[in-house]
Amino acid sequence: MDIDVLGALAVRENGISITPTAPKPRQVLALLALHADQVVPVSALIEELWGSMPPRSARTTLQTYVLQLRALIATALEGNGDEDRTAKDVLVTLPGGYLLNSDRGTSDVREFDRLAGMGYRAMDAGDYPVAAQRLREALALWSGPAFADVQGGVQLDMETRRLEETRLCALDQRIEADLKLGRHRELLAELTVLVSRYRTHENLHGQFMLALHRSGRRGEALDVFQRLRATLVRDLGLEPSTALRRLQRSILMAGPEGVGKPAVVAGAGTGTAVRAERLVRA
Repeated sequence: MDIDVLGALAVRENGISITPTAPKPRQVLALLALHADQVVPVSALIEELWGSMPPRSARTTLQTYVLQLRALIATALEGNGDEDRTAKDVLVTLPGGYLLNSDRGTSDVREFDRLAGMGYRAMDAGDYPVAAQRLREALALWSGPAFADVQGGVQLDMETRRLEETRLCALDQRIEADLKLGRHRELLAELTVLVSRYRTHENLHGQFMLALHRSGRRGEALDVFQRLRATLVRDLGLEPSTALRRLQRSILMAGPEGVGKPAVVAGAGTGTAVRAERLVRA
């Protein structure tokens, strides 16, 4: 089975699509596919479909959706002449829930986690070329927002936010690796778009400031700080972090020609990041 959720939902058994078009069965398959080879509790599926106020017929209706998915799976198995597996072997009923058996197939989420993990380990080892390459490969698996064509409920919305955070972490570290490799000018166009999209993300703004400064555009780097500060104060009632103010001071103290090397202590966050950027004059 091949599973793609980092963009549009696509689940294929032996190369044949088993992705339904109806919204509710599509939600069920999306949650099962994300957690392929793991039991998804009936309670989680019911919450996904109907929130905190499910109808009395929720379990029966869920079973109907499972039967519809098994019908699609059976058709795919027959179309490929697979007589060794049945639909019940693929979409398994277990005590308390259901399991989608991928039979050692592919999953873009698993591949993303594998490549990103390799990239993080390379970063820790100081192997920035490998880190940049592996993280770039991981990010290339994304063709759009996770579950882009699925009308999500409570569970999928939560998983979508979690996956987006993992993507941002990988993006942050890939940019960091590129900065370490002196690719600051190549990053400018990408960072221009990113800071417009993530208007309160301090990590990205700090990286943009550094890339601009190291490209000899000191004034623009300081303008980025001022725009971010205005946005944070207006929208969140917050001042920029100590780390970002330290970066601003480093740029102010350095001459227009001073382009240094960043030392970074990274952290995770959904809005304002926890990052220490220290600019050391060359």
